[in-house]
Amino acid sequence: MKKILLIVFCISVYSVNSQNIKIPADTSVVTTHTVTIKNQLISYKAIAGTQPVWNEKGEPIATLFYTYYERDKVDKKNRPLIFSFNGGPGSASAWMHIAYTGPKVLNIDPEGYPIQPYGVEDNPNSILDVADIVYIDPVNTGYSRMIADKDGKLPDRSTFFGINSDIKYLAGWMNTFVSRVNRWQSPKYIIGESYGGTRVMGLANELQSSQWMYLNGVIMVSPADYKLYNTNQPVYSALSLPYFTATAWYHKVLPPALQNQDLLDILPEVEDYAIQKLMPALAQGGFISDDEKQQVAKQVAYYSGLSETSVLQNNLNVPNSFFWKDLLRNKTGQTVGRLDSRYLGIDKTEAGDNPDFNPELTAWLHAFTPAINYYISEQLNFKTDIKYNMFGDVHPWDNRNDNTRDDLRKAMAQNPYLKVLIQSGYYDGACTYFGAKYTMHQVDPSGKMKDRFTFKGYRSGHMMYLRKEDLHTATDDIREFIISSSSKGNPAKY
Repeated sequence: MKKILLIVFCISVYSVNSQNIKIPADTSVVTTHTVTIKNQLISYKAIAGTQPVWNEKGEPIATLFYTYYERDKVDKKNRPLIFSFNGGPGSASAWMHIAYTGPKVLNIDPEGYPIQPYGVEDNPNSILDVADIVYIDPVNTGYSRMIADKDGKLPDRSTFFGINSDIKYLAGWMNTFVSRVNRWQSPKYIIGESYGGTRVMGLANELQSSQWMYLNGVIMVSPADYKLYNTNQPVYSALSLPYFTATAWYHKVLPPALQNQDLLDILPEVEDYAIQKLMPALAQGGFISDDEKQQVAKQVAYYSGLSETSVLQNNLNVPNSFFWKDLLRNKTGQTVGRLDSRYLGIDKTEAGDNPDFNPELTAWLHAFTPAINYYISEQLNFKTDIKYNMFGDVHPWDNRNDNTRDDLRKAMAQNPYLKVLIQSGYYDGACTYFGAKYTMHQVDPSGKMKDRFTFKGYRSGHMMYLRKEDLHTATDDIREFIISSSSKGNPAKY
């Protein structure tokens, strides 16, 4: 059910790209709705709008599109507020917005595959029953854009497109938003998917140290830690072995001794081998003995579903992209997906080291793109001719001076309330679940805060919530995390 309450447009309208298509820099559309969550009818308002980013002179240099959901008739003072980001970098917030935590969910099949007619339906698993949520599109994603000055010049791209600049301007924007909706008293959480994991690790410290906004929780969904991701460090490839095992198990290509066990019964063994044996072997590089190299290749083949020849030809350092191409090469000739290896693709040739395309991403865009455009326009009543960027132009992206892992440690050390939840899919080959565990282990080398971390794994991929069973479980895990990270009236002290 939806009722349009109010449409407010500010007088000033700014040009946001060279075609002179315009979007209001500061505007909101308010609608009212109901949804049944956990057998309880929830009434809420949705605000779809834009809010400026200002420079040090107080001039608008960008406008960010957001969607804010606020439950009616509840005590806002004690009600959690969650800021939600996706990743990329350069990805809009649509993914978690209309498939995970929001009050609407994609029209897809129970395993996450697109079906027609495209669109959305009520999400009985939304976390709106326990928290209000704002979905934020960083600059050049969604409807968010840079704003030209009076001379028609756009701001320097480095203001937005880099690990540290992204964190800085988003934290300032969040401060303004909290003031506008009067939520300074509320417990606050930030959730980030994929690159959003890097983003929220950095935001935790930036919000607390520069905006004096303290958090109760950080949630990382399939996080991409750039201390690991794309570093080309051979020892880190060992962290992919448990993912190889999970994917091979799913496609039923493991040796019977493994295949006949449940996935969760075999993964701890593989995780231990990856750290205790494979990582040290890779560290030896070309100076590993022939005997040890053969032994390791045999075991990696056993755990991965690949041939010993393939493992040896890659010098034990098997790239994930090769795995996606090779796992089923001599079986069905199909490739497996990068972000979700349950998905299958068909390449022009079976030869080669890399798949031609990502079958999971094409399937997801198939379902998400029409749905988010329809939903924002027709149900949230936000109208614009600006293109909704599922992926926007944010490159080159400055990855230098990445201190986000330590930023999270600092934020946790300085805030005894702050806890962390990490959620990963076992079949995610881009941001592997064991890589996420490794990041969790490395944030606090002292081990003094390890009881404030929680890891949850799911039998799906990068967007575990696209599988109906995991959507139910993962949202309940967030509910449990919110309850466990509530202050319960206790003081923030050690």
